[in-house]
Amino acid sequence: MTTIIDGKQVAASVIDAVKSATAALDKDAGVRPGLAVVIVGNDPASHAYVSAKGRMAKECGFNSIQHTLPEETTQEELARLVATLNADESIHGILVQLPLPKHLNSDPIIQSIKPEKDVDGLHVVNAGKVATGDLDGGLVSCTPAGAMVFVRRTYGNDLSGLNAVVIGRSNLFGKPMSALLLAANATVTTAHSRTKDLAAVCRNADILVAAVGRPEMVKADWVKPGATVIDVGINRVATAEGKSRLVGDVAFEECAKVAGVITPVPGGVGPMTIAMLMANTVIAAYRKAGRTPPKF
Repeated sequence: MTTIIDGKQVAASVIDAVKSATAALDKDAGVRPGLAVVIVGNDPASHAYVSAKGRMAKECGFNSIQHTLPEETTQEELARLVATLNADESIHGILVQLPLPKHLNSDPIIQSIKPEKDVDGLHVVNAGKVATGDLDGGLVSCTPAGAMVFVRRTYGNDLSGLNAVVIGRSNLFGKPMSALLLAANATVTTAHSRTKDLAAVCRNADILVAAVGRPEMVKADWVKPGATVIDVGINRVATAEGKSRLVGDVAFEECAKVAGVITPVPGGVGPMTIAMLMANTVIAAYRKAGRTPPKF
């Protein structure tokens, strides 16, 4: 019987742990985690994401601040705001919502955020700490961190003897995901568009993670019977009725018949991203207060 992971339920359990950790830090050290979210322009999807993040931050008991800047904001103005937030002792996490309007260059802005406040885990210092296995020193980017919660809840913390295959080598997900699996002692293959006989590589995986952005690319005959399949893809495809629906990178219906554990799209990895953002903010606040942060 295949287990279908309920991402909303797992995310809710992470949020419960965040709330407890927030209350404990406030009681013991008089510190409330502070999260500042910066959004530039009028992109409706970005505004929806930012609203959801703000609501969740308030629910967790954070000091939640949102800076909404007009479309015509200059690079210098945005950089100044980030510098102000870097210097603000009450702010533990800074998040600049991407994508930025086309006239702005996002990379220097992201790299100007202090690494210890980079709760998106996108700064090169945090990426480097993940790559070198220093998971207690950096902040892990939210989507791979969320996917790892599913892996740990399935197998525990030690993945010794397990083969993991990550399809995708992006800096945002594929590379950090491979590094996290490696740090947990899995034997890891990072596969991608240039991999020879990708299906055969995938069939060797006890843990198969798909993050390529190709709708339903992973078929049932790619999956080792009983494997854990984590689908990070979000693709909008047209339906016969002229509408659209969301699908992942995994052909869910057929792969669910072979896998032991599988995540759906939507409702799998997606809800974990905001939950891990909240977890990173609490971790950053604990470190700033000189306390040992909780594990999620």
